[in-house]
Amino acid sequence: MSASSSDSQATRSVDVAIIGAGTAGQNAFKQARKQSDDIVIINEGFWTTTCATVGCMPSKLLIAAGERAHHAKASEEFGVKADINIDGKQVMKRVQALRDYFTSHVQDSVDDWPEDKKISGRAYINSDGLIEVNDELIKAKHVIVATGSTPFVPEGWQDNLGERLYTSDTIFEIEDLPTSLAVVGAGAIGLELAQSFSRLGVEVTLLNRANKIGGLTDPKVNEQAIKCLSSALTLKLGIEITAVALDDDHALIHYQDESGKAQCWQGDAVLVATGRRNELKALGVEHLGVELDKDDKPKDLDKNTGQISNLPVYVIGDANAHLPLLHVASDEGYSAGASVCDDTQAANLRPPAPPLSIVFCEPQIANVGQSLKDIKEQSLDHVIGEVDFGSQGRSRIMGVNCGLLRVYACKKTDKILGASMVAPDAEYIAHILATAITNELTVKQLLDAPFYHPTILEGLRTALRQVQDKMDLPHQSD
Repeated sequence: MSASSSDSQATRSVDVAIIGAGTAGQNAFKQARKQSDDIVIINEGFWTTTCATVGCMPSKLLIAAGERAHHAKASEEFGVKADINIDGKQVMKRVQALRDYFTSHVQDSVDDWPEDKKISGRAYINSDGLIEVNDELIKAKHVIVATGSTPFVPEGWQDNLGERLYTSDTIFEIEDLPTSLAVVGAGAIGLELAQSFSRLGVEVTLLNRANKIGGLTDPKVNEQAIKCLSSALTLKLGIEITAVALDDDHALIHYQDESGKAQCWQGDAVLVATGRRNELKALGVEHLGVELDKDDKPKDLDKNTGQISNLPVYVIGDANAHLPLLHVASDEGYSAGASVCDDTQAANLRPPAPPLSIVFCEPQIANVGQSLKDIKEQSLDHVIGEVDFGSQGRSRIMGVNCGLLRVYACKKTDKILGASMVAPDAEYIAHILATAITNELTVKQLLDAPFYHPTILEGLRTALRQVQDKMDLPHQSD
């Protein structure tokens, strides 16, 4: 169909149409509105964000409750004895109340947007490239897709487990803590929630197909992370789930362990944390010229702005599955919203930042910059400095002395390439290293900065000093 006949079908024409109002979509809307008033944002479901509603914030609230319980239970070695009584209903009541507090602020911001710029409904891009939503056909010069992602549930599991199955979208709605819980998936979501529920007195078993946790690719850090986390959490790694079912009033998971022996878990409920998937294929993005790979990820993606090739189409946030992290979605939203404007400088185009990911278990897991695998694939001449937190001063004082930090540095430039860690205060160590990578600081410049004593961050200095000592030595494969 010709463009003119497509135009004649449209009930509305705009400069920019944004589909999805999560973190990425909201930031894109705010940026694009700075220079264009001819804009519309379309959203199905809640107008808050995944982070505030079912992600970062409620999970951190549950983690906070678990930390309080854990430190109270573990206080006896410090000479502090206490009787612990965990009120599951109060735990979940606080999680939900503060979750609603955070989402209300997001909702208030959205409520301030002009009503004629917002459409509630499910969007679909038809074969003419028009956006169908409710009874409208919208033609847009630029389309920004920010439809996020939804939890992945293996085929048949919902039918077999029914109300005994939870995802990260539903687990925070429970009224009370279960007695026992199987968590399937040892990524960030699975690991954080498994440890939190375990600390709150739930009998938790964490099952994962791979023999690794927290998205770690450095084998030494992964080995240490498993050692640290398994001391108080039942881990079943390297397993294969063969079936799930209900038996009387229990959920069942049949699986083969690492040796191939058949095993069965039985308990109250199953939390599936096997990742999230985008819904680009159902949206009809191919009608805008967007090609998807076998994993439904968009091809020819600009990882800074989300633009697809030279098309006036942007796929941002979790929808593009590049790095499904909130700060990445936020930056991509700003950049996409800026890119559709004539004056991108005034609209604040965000530069790309080094990769940074944090898992808020205890000890925390973090990766920053390039992975060891990436560095080796590029054949970069590098050295590795590390510190074991088992004997690090402040960590031992605090009773959190388990972990390993590995810093990767370039021999040619003396600059940090990346790092991987399972460590107390890993969130702060990772941020320092991310700032160093962003500003291209050398190892010497980092070591010239003060490291106060006694702090856990002194462990970073130990690793950096080891890097510096190795700089003049022949490279040894690690």
